[in-house]
Amino acid sequence: MQFTNRDKVIKDLQQAFQPLIEQYGIEDIGVFEEQGQKNQYHMGYTIRKDGKTYMVHTPYFKNELGQLSAGNSEWTVETDEPSSEDIGGYKGLDEALRSL
Repeated sequence: MQFTNRDKVIKDLQQAFQPLIEQYGIEDIGVFEEQGQKNQYHMGYTIRKDGKTYMVHTPYFKNELGQLSAGNSEWTVETDEPSSEDIGGYKGLDEALRSL
């Protein structure tokens, strides 16, 4: 498993902002990150589209040095609405963003 610096992962995510905005009609975009259970970490995007906010992320593993390694290529879409369930299993970022 190859680990990389968290800042590099964030930089890579940020470099995709403008293309994602243009391709998917996103109103606003930022980096999403959240500590999961044990050594799991979630990285992706916080997106506002059509007035709704979504967290679109994929899992990473975090080592004792705080470095990250991609967990798998599946993406999850969450909303900020408490009654909505997370939808996971998207086979890539494109598939997850097309679902919005």
